[in-house]
Amino acid sequence: MGFPKDFLWGAATAANQYEGGYLSGGKGLSVQDTVTGGDGIHGIPRYISVRYADGTTGMLKLGMGCELPAGAVAYVDEKQYYPSHVATDFYHHWKEDIALFGEMGLKSFRLSINWTRIFPNGDEEEPNEEGLRFYDQVFDECHKYGIEPLVSMNHFDCPLHLASEYDGWASRKVVDFFLKYAETILTRYKGKVRYWITFNEVNFLRSYHMIGITETESNPQKLAQAIYHILLASAKTVRLAHEIDADNRMGMMFAYLLSYANTCNPDDVLAELDFSRDIKDFYLDVHCRGYYPNYKLKEFERKGIRLVKEEGDDQALRDGTVDYIAFSYYNSSVISSAPVGEEAGGNHFGGVKNPYLESSEWSWGIDPKGMRIALNKLWDKYQKPLMIVENGLGAKDRVEEDGSIHDDYRIDFLRKHIREMEKAISLDGVELWGYQVWSAIDIVSAGTGEMRKRYGFIYVDKDDDGNGTLERTRKDSFYWYKKVIASNGEDLD
Repeated sequence: MGFPKDFLWGAATAANQYEGGYLSGGKGLSVQDTVTGGDGIHGIPRYISVRYADGTTGMLKLGMGCELPAGAVAYVDEKQYYPSHVATDFYHHWKEDIALFGEMGLKSFRLSINWTRIFPNGDEEEPNEEGLRFYDQVFDECHKYGIEPLVSMNHFDCPLHLASEYDGWASRKVVDFFLKYAETILTRYKGKVRYWITFNEVNFLRSYHMIGITETESNPQKLAQAIYHILLASAKTVRLAHEIDADNRMGMMFAYLLSYANTCNPDDVLAELDFSRDIKDFYLDVHCRGYYPNYKLKEFERKGIRLVKEEGDDQALRDGTVDYIAFSYYNSSVISSAPVGEEAGGNHFGGVKNPYLESSEWSWGIDPKGMRIALNKLWDKYQKPLMIVENGLGAKDRVEEDGSIHDDYRIDFLRKHIREMEKAISLDGVELWGYQVWSAIDIVSAGTGEMRKRYGFIYVDKDDDGNGTLERTRKDSFYWYKKVIASNGEDLD
């Protein structure tokens, strides 16, 4: 009973939120480098710096819809503050940080490779050797401490050049550019990296800016084609990885938005079914079964959407099913056919507030039992090994006069979720390979672009405006998680 002996206790990060060095070592610009900071408490949104066809410039609010008008391109305005440019500066602190991860006893470390550090524009003939050497050093240092790298190939950072010159993932050419990038890193890091993720939270790749496409208004056909190209690139990458190294373990990663029907009203149940299919099941079905499910094809039929395919695409999807399912779990949603009352905060996508749950300071419902439910739903449906690659609590941490940071709220959150994971393994028979806490160290919040919303075991001295020494400090949760790992999950006190 309990966790397997080889369980991958780890923690996670993302290049665009952590790495920094945005033009160092030959790195190019990604779409994330054009997004400003924000404030999730006071409602200050994030913006994209935009240059229009007539030469004028402006700022557009970042959202899940169509941000960039046709003819406009995102750019870096030196007058603005962009959190990704320095983030918490792993680029210049990698050795120090990995030593801290080793001290904590991490068995695995999830990070992402920044596509534009390897191919600055995304379409070059040859990769950037200095960028490749950077990750060589990182992976070698991880192995020095017995840490298994778990690498995301793409974490929301489409090269800006591919967006402005090719219309991003709407172009079939970008599939080939990604495959060249994937082949480069799979070959270079053969033997250094075994666990891979193709795309981070692939079901969140709906923001037009994030996937590099431009539109003056919503264009369901174009968005569906872009998503198809992403799914196809993922499948082809899985097969390529297995050809390069049979020991590679290839996963897809999505945001698991566990959802409950608001009532037993059949309309609520149907609304929840539609929500689940749209926001998560579709992506899982394609990655795990190798084809588009009938409910998605019927939706396309109703909307007049026709995917443009090439010969061999269907077989590529079938051949490129993943070895394991990686997912993030933070909270759950309540779906109603006729929403009334208080809207839920966080990434609930219009769900209503769950009266049975406590909420975080950022209004995310805290639902540890939902973790066990999610694990069972995924295991029962797909029978593929699972990996939790993001789970954590965003909170404001206070540095005491003596420099200590007492984040008992984070420890309590993680303890409750780990207990539910253990039940899923021991009582329900779920095959779970590992647990990557979000995050290993303080990084820039993806949703709001701020620093005050902290997730890490290690505090980084930096504020929302980019000020600070970047000094690293261990929080109480650092020592607690070290004990959890050493005991293989038995000592959670």
